[in-house]
Amino acid sequence: MGASLSLVPLIDHFARREFLAAGLRPNSVTLPYPEDGGDDGKSPSTCTVHYWAPPGEPRLPPLLLIHGFGPRATWQWRCQVGPLSRHFHIIVPDLLGFGGSSWNSPSASPPSEATQAAALAALLDSLEGMKGKRVAVAGTSYGGFVAYWLARAAGPGRVGPVVIASSDLLKTAADDRGFLKRAGEGWGGVHELLLPAEPAAMRRLMEMAVYRPPPAMVTPDFVLRDFIQKLFTDNREQLIHLFKGITVGTDRFQVTPLSQEVLIVWGEHDQLFPVEKASAIQRSLDGKARVEVIEKTGHAPQLEDPARFNTILLDFLLDADRPDPACVDGSSL
Repeated sequence: MGASLSLVPLIDHFARREFLAAGLRPNSVTLPYPEDGGDDGKSPSTCTVHYWAPPGEPRLPPLLLIHGFGPRATWQWRCQVGPLSRHFHIIVPDLLGFGGSSWNSPSASPPSEATQAAALAALLDSLEGMKGKRVAVAGTSYGGFVAYWLARAAGPGRVGPVVIASSDLLKTAADDRGFLKRAGEGWGGVHELLLPAEPAAMRRLMEMAVYRPPPAMVTPDFVLRDFIQKLFTDNREQLIHLFKGITVGTDRFQVTPLSQEVLIVWGEHDQLFPVEKASAIQRSLDGKARVEVIEKTGHAPQLEDPARFNTILLDFLLDADRPDPACVDGSSL
């Protein structure tokens, strides 16, 4: 009986209900793949980007929420869409390789953060009333890498205030070694924990990612195996492909100051990306970014203390959402 129990559809149901209650509806669009990796020479590669957004043209300032590795976008932002939708036109995409988003060329190189950002820029331009419209951006974890790249590539005429949450833009190989040391012995690489294949890895990931992880008695192995199957195993090869496409920590991802206003949000007890990295990123952005550390949270403060997280985001975004008259028309693009 236990083996047939699955919590994933139940969590999906409640997460989707939050999105629907906030006025968002699911949709998808087919776009040219930003980096044509096709080798047949006959037709360009395309990608499908699935997203949630309110129907019709924006009547409120647009806000793009970018998820990280792991659970689905609806799970990661389910506590934000309701409160934020009262002030913003919320757009929540699935990044390429996640959820309902995909690309059609098996020979294409793994999507880098630059590729993901270019796909999101194309998505925004495809939406009704959004072409050239200035948008605020918030990204968590891997989504923060993409948010940073989008803001830098598009510039302040297209991307307004930027929120980087639990996202180590300065991650290096030394940080990966530190992560494995914190995880304890027995792990062959970061991917074994971030893309778990066994209950032990899933349980350790939860212990490191969350300040107050659920006790083992409520997360028996059969429950964890179900999560692994539905979140990681069914598309494991694609996730590994994506993992290999990450350029943070290489010479392809150099952090330079942004023109936009930036908020950095971190969980005080984040064991994936230690909180000290928030200050280092602030310094790399010329010390101008605002830093907020949320107590008693880990790698997902937006889920662990959503009330505090939402208050911080709203205070920053509503204060920063005063368009620069010099670039509201998108002339800098």
